[in-house]
Amino acid sequence: MEHQVTVVTREGCSACVKAEQDVERICGEMGVEWSTLDVDSDPEWRAEYGDRVPVILVNGEEHGYWAVEEDRLRAALRPWRVSNS
Repeated sequence: MEHQVTVVTREGCSACVKAEQDVERICGEMGVEWSTLDVDSDPEWRAEYGDRVPVILVNGEEHGYWAVEEDRLRAALRPWRVSNS
């Protein structure tokens, strides 16, 4: 399964810019696709995430908010390994 990371952002949010930079670097190093979503472009997103941006979603599930926890994000993005033992 390939991972997908989404950064839920808001225009004029300096923490969002920092989160995007962190996600861009981490995902780039790990070969994972990522995108942004403007929280203010949809009333449902604004209701769900508006007071916590930036929010990091991994495979559509909330992973964290306000800042990127690099070690935790890297762990979530590691490929699944199947043991043959």
